Amino acid sequence: MTVETFTVNPFQENSYICHHEGEAAIIDPGFSNAFERERATKYLKDNDLSITHLLLTHAHIDHIIDCAYWADETRLAFEMHEEDLPLLAASEEQAMMFGVRMAKPPEPGRFLTEDDTIRLGTVEWEIRHVPGHSPGSICFLDRDHGFVIAGDALFAGSIGRTDLWRGSMPVLLNSIRTKLLTLPDKTVVYSGHGPSTTIGRERETNPFLQQF
Repeated sequence: MTVETFTVNPFQENSYICHHEGEAAIIDPGFSNAFERERATKYLKDNDLSITHLLLTHAHIDHIIDCAYWADETRLAFEMHEEDLPLLAASEEQAMMFGVRMAKPPEPGRFLTEDDTIRLGTVEWEIRHVPGHSPGSICFLDRDHGFVIAGDALFAGSIGRTDLWRGSMPVLLNSIRTKLLTLPDKTVVYSGHGPSTTIGRERETNPFLQQF
């Protein structure tokens, strides 16, 4: 499994292309201009990849800016947690609030829960619901390759903000404690912003997690 990171848009959000055996998932497409989008398109072409999944860890504006383009380009529908549907529906209001221009995202095609999985080639990902940053935040766990795409739940040295709509610090900390810190220490964490880290590093050094 290959994880390619694209740090994009004014929010410096990490969009990901993950692929295995020629099948690719685009996660949180925050591409905000033609140059950023072309980088992703070139990567897909150069590696002869077929996009099979469009995925959202959550529906805050910086993670959904380019949803409409990729849904139209691939004829695929996005997959996300249903609890974040109000955020997706309010995308135009979010864009106005932060001064971002974007096309309205289409309706998602599938709502993901912890009972669901995502398959890329022969690899199967688990879904983990980690509310707190947003009500429908989810992570994608690849046990075979030892990593988790964590969205904005957990960062290197920090955690997601909880002062946005239906954010909750107690809920987020509980999500991290029960859904992420239960993973092996060597598990690599690919976050929605900033560098990658590991569960062990965050367990030992993240100031927000020292109570556990």
